[in-house]
Amino acid sequence: MAIPNTKYQNHLQEIVKRLPHKPGIYQYFDKNGKIIYVGKAKALKSRVGSYFNKDQQHGAKITFLVRQIADIKVIVVDSEIDALLLENNFIKKYQPRYNILMKDDKTYPWICIKNEAFPRIFSTRNVIKDGSLYFGPYASGRMMHTMLDLIRQLYTIRTCKLNLSEESIKSKGYKVCLEYHIGKCKGACIAKETQSEYQGYIEEIKHLLKGNIHTVKQNLKKQMMFFAAEMEFEKAQEIKVKIDLLDNYQSKSVVVNTSIDDLDVFSIISDEDEAFVNYLKVINGAIVQAHSVEIKKRLDETDEEILAYAIINIRKQLHSNSTELLVPIIPNIELSDTKFLIPQRGDKKKLLELSQRNVKFYRLDILKKRSLIDPDRNNKRILSVMQKDLRMKVPPYHIECFDNSNMQGDHAVAACVVFKNTKPSKKDYRHFNIKTVVGPDDYASMEEVIFRRYSRLIKEKQSLPQLIVIDGGKGQLSAAMKSIVKLGLKGKITVIGIAKRLEEIFFPGDSIPLYLDKTSESLKIIQQTRDEAHRFGITHYRKKHQKSLIKSQLGDIKGIGPSTETKLLKKFKSVKRLKEAGFEEWEKEIGVSKASILREGLKN
Repeated sequence: MAIPNTKYQNHLQEIVKRLPHKPGIYQYFDKNGKIIYVGKAKALKSRVGSYFNKDQQHGAKITFLVRQIADIKVIVVDSEIDALLLENNFIKKYQPRYNILMKDDKTYPWICIKNEAFPRIFSTRNVIKDGSLYFGPYASGRMMHTMLDLIRQLYTIRTCKLNLSEESIKSKGYKVCLEYHIGKCKGACIAKETQSEYQGYIEEIKHLLKGNIHTVKQNLKKQMMFFAAEMEFEKAQEIKVKIDLLDNYQSKSVVVNTSIDDLDVFSIISDEDEAFVNYLKVINGAIVQAHSVEIKKRLDETDEEILAYAIINIRKQLHSNSTELLVPIIPNIELSDTKFLIPQRGDKKKLLELSQRNVKFYRLDILKKRSLIDPDRNNKRILSVMQKDLRMKVPPYHIECFDNSNMQGDHAVAACVVFKNTKPSKKDYRHFNIKTVVGPDDYASMEEVIFRRYSRLIKEKQSLPQLIVIDGGKGQLSAAMKSIVKLGLKGKITVIGIAKRLEEIFFPGDSIPLYLDKTSESLKIIQQTRDEAHRFGITHYRKKHQKSLIKSQLGDIKGIGPSTETKLLKKFKSVKRLKEAGFEEWEKEIGVSKASILREGLKN
């Protein structure tokens, strides 16, 4: 339940009572009259009322938002689509504190067709609302320049900045430049080219920039056939060269299936505080545009809400009117004459998977860049996620994990590995030889090791971990908790067990395990500590087992005493290596006489 500030409670309740059951947007204002949140609704009364409904459960962030609300204003519109667009405009204009924030693409380049006589075509990072057409943004500058180079090879487009209005051409007496002399421009500045002829090129270029290569090729083929029929073979050959250029360019683009016409592909990956969305534009079976954005969460928004917000923004920004959208989840919006599809097989499924790979790569790239700038930022984010997932009071900056190793009770040992700030702290790793337990009793061994470890830390006044991970299920965890209780640490340290079979997370006293998502960063850190403890423990066990094995075999040989055993053990580590070394190596270590005794003893 979210309770508003008592000072404004009656005022807000009166506003909610008067709201209509119609679509629109609502604006929340704080006590200073500043917009702090803008939302959309199919039915304003129901949506706004849900924030103040005593039976409605809200997260901490929404509860905090409601306490800041001092006033509400609404704008009623005709449809949910209108509400979506208006919400988007208000968020961009006012940037309210509690609305999600999508990082725009002001740094990405666009291709501009200038609104002027004999339009120029060039790249720019500044989108100016002067009637010019902009295509992009291009996430890859290389992709954009490839397209510009193709356009300049296909068409004689001017590159100068002259004012080529009809009056200027007549009155100013322009002179042609080098571009004209080398055949890259037809000389519109001296009236050698008509406006209609030039505009014909521009229309074809628009098709190219929209990805409609097939349409351009069809037009060129018609022209080629016309010139060939008129016996103008040189002109026909020039057009054939252009068609070949287009075929070469198209062969380098990502072609999925030419039967797929015009569609948009969206995918999303989400963390606790942010989300990442990828967009692919497909025309005539080819991917003609790729674009990714980062979105900051403010109120624990769901993936469905964020995807809806991203779709509206990206389609508006990139002027997309596709009527089919491929998505991994159905967003909570309805767009007129547009259908959402979650593909299950075939080329459309491959397209969605490609988009999902792109968004994962984009997220990793963003996180890597951040880690270079601020190495601690990513660790803090992961620890914050772990704190939330494991219901901890504080982030687990210091984690310790325990694992037992034995073979039928023989050479029982345990290992403790330490992670600090999500990274292994190997200087703090510890091995334990089990002292008080006889036989293969993992539970009693775990109880002994936990008691020894933390009684010592307490005695030496060393820092204690925030999280203890026990490799095992409920039984191992219960055994560890016996020592935690004896030492008076219950409630002061979070203790969990992880069972290997299903990667179940157990809490003391709770029979129902926690299942973390397989891709969860919390689970990955826990698994890493568990695997490291297992590796460290097995290494120690094997060393101890080998020492015991070589000592037992050498101890049975008459004439090989303890000092000789120690020498051989230090040099050869195991019986296998000892045998492989041979007589000459033994002789170097223990002399001819002892080496001879060893050779005879190992034969038996």
